[in-house]
Amino acid sequence: MKKRALLAIFAVFMFVLMAGGCGSNSASDSKTISMALSNEPSSLDPAITYGLSESDVELAIFEGLTRIDEKGVAQPALAEKWDVSADGLTYTFHLRKDLKWSDGTPLTAKDFEYSWKRVLDPQLASGNAYMLFIIEGAEDYNSEKGSADKVGIKAVDDNTLQVKLAEPAAYFLDLTAFHAFYPVPKHAVEANKDGWAGNAETIIGNGPFKITKWAHSGEIVLEKNENYWNPSVVASNTIKMPISESKSTRLTMLESNQTDLILDPPPADEDRLKEKGLYKVEPQIGTTYYVFNVTKAPFDKVEVRKAFAMAVSRTDMIEKVVKNGKKAAVTFIPPDILVNGKDFASESGSLVVEDAAQAKKLLAASGYNGEPVTILYNTNETNKAIAESIQAMWKSALGVNVELTNQETKVFYASRENGEYQVATANWIADFADPVNFLDVFTAKDNDAQYHNAEYNAIMKAVHKEVDPAKRAQLMHQAEKKLFDDCVIIPLYYTSQVIAVSPNLTGYYCSPMGVIDLIKAHK
Repeated sequence: MKKRALLAIFAVFMFVLMAGGCGSNSASDSKTISMALSNEPSSLDPAITYGLSESDVELAIFEGLTRIDEKGVAQPALAEKWDVSADGLTYTFHLRKDLKWSDGTPLTAKDFEYSWKRVLDPQLASGNAYMLFIIEGAEDYNSEKGSADKVGIKAVDDNTLQVKLAEPAAYFLDLTAFHAFYPVPKHAVEANKDGWAGNAETIIGNGPFKITKWAHSGEIVLEKNENYWNPSVVASNTIKMPISESKSTRLTMLESNQTDLILDPPPADEDRLKEKGLYKVEPQIGTTYYVFNVTKAPFDKVEVRKAFAMAVSRTDMIEKVVKNGKKAAVTFIPPDILVNGKDFASESGSLVVEDAAQAKKLLAASGYNGEPVTILYNTNETNKAIAESIQAMWKSALGVNVELTNQETKVFYASRENGEYQVATANWIADFADPVNFLDVFTAKDNDAQYHNAEYNAIMKAVHKEVDPAKRAQLMHQAEKKLFDDCVIIPLYYTSQVIAVSPNLTGYYCSPMGVIDLIKAHK
C-alpha cells in the first residue's frame, strides 16, 4: 500500500512538473493565465462537438455572429448589427469589414453560409444539426428530404448574411453565439476533412486566441490572435490549458500555482477550499441524469426502466457523494428558465417517484429475468462515486447485480452516440435559456437514448409552430411529461459551475450555459 501511495504521489509530481515546463511556474507570468481542462477534447471542430472542455477551448479560438456577455445577453461580435423583419422570420446580419481567419485569410459571409450548411449536411452526421432546424429548409436538408439550396441561409455579399427562419424564435440571436454556429475555414476543412480540427498545426480559427500547441492528453497552449477583429479587449497574451481527468491532480496544480483555475474540484476538499478563499459556485442551467438505451434489453421495456428509476434515492446520494450544494433534480428542465414569465420547472412540479418497495414489485411484474446490467460512465471521480452509489441502491432495492464500466471521455461519447450501452451518465447544459434546448435533444434521429417516439416528436413539432406563449408552454410541459411517462431518463441533480480559482485571476466569466469566457481574463 505504501509503495502504491508513493508511486501515486510521484505520478502527480511528474504531471505537475511537465505541465509547468521543466519546473517553471506557468501561472506566474502576468500576461500568461492558465485553466486546467478536465478532459482531452475529442475534437475542436465546433460543428460536431458538445462537451464543455471542447466548448471552453472553442470559445477562445472561434467566434460567431454574436457573443454572450457577462449578463448572459447576446452582443454584436462578427456581426456589427442586424435587421429583423416585422414578422420575425428574416434576419439580415451585417458583418464587420475586413474580418480575417487566424492565418490572415479573409473571412466573409460566404464562410457562414458554408459552415452552417455543413452542420446540416447529412454526410457530416452532426449531433448539433437539430440546433439549426429553426431555419427554413434545414430539417428537410438534414433528413435528405430537401437540398442545401432550399435552406434559408444566403450570403448576399461578402459582408451580408441573410437567414430565413421556419417560425419566429425569440432566442435566435442567442443561438448564433453557440459553437455549432461558429464559422469554420473552408480552405482548411476541405484540405483535411477528417483531421483539420485535431492538431495545432491544422486548426485555423477566428477568435481572440489561436492554438500554438496541442500535446494530446497533456496540454493545449493558446496565444493572442493578431488577426482578431477586436484585439484591444484581449487581456492576456497566452493561455495554458493542462489536461487531466483527475480532480486531485488538477487541485494539486492549482495549489502549487501551476494553474489559475480548475473546474469541479474534489467534493472532499470543499470546506478546506472555502477557508482558503479559492472555492466558488457559479450559476449554471443544466441537469445531470442517467439515460437509458431504450432499445437495449432489459431497458427496452418501460416497466423495467421505471422500476430502476424509482429505486434511486437522490437526497442520500447528493449528501454523501456529490455535495457541492447540488439540488436533487425532479424534472428534466432545470430551474431558472422563464417561460411566459414563470419558472418552467416550478410550474412542472415533481415528475419523479422514489419508492423502493413499489420499484421491486414493478420489476417483478415486468418479466425481468434478473440478468446483470451495466452502468457506463466517463472517467471521473464523481461519476465513479455516483455509479457506485446507484449500484448499491439497485442491489439493495431490486436485488440486481450491477456492473460498472468506465471509458475515457472521447470513447465514452462514441459509445453513447452509437447506442453501445444499457444505461449511462449524461448531462445537458443549456445552450440558450429555453426548454426546447433540452426537449429537442430527444427528437434528434441519432439521440443517445435511441428514443424515436412519434407522439413525442409530434408534440415538439407543435411547440415549434406555436406562437401563443401560454399554449407553447403547455405543449412543452406535455412533452416533458411524455419523457417521464416513457422513462427515458433518470434526473439526478441540477448542475452548478463549481470552480476553484486563484484570487489573482480576474476578468473571466462563467456563463450559465457552462462555458468559461477568458477573453478578458488576466492577472
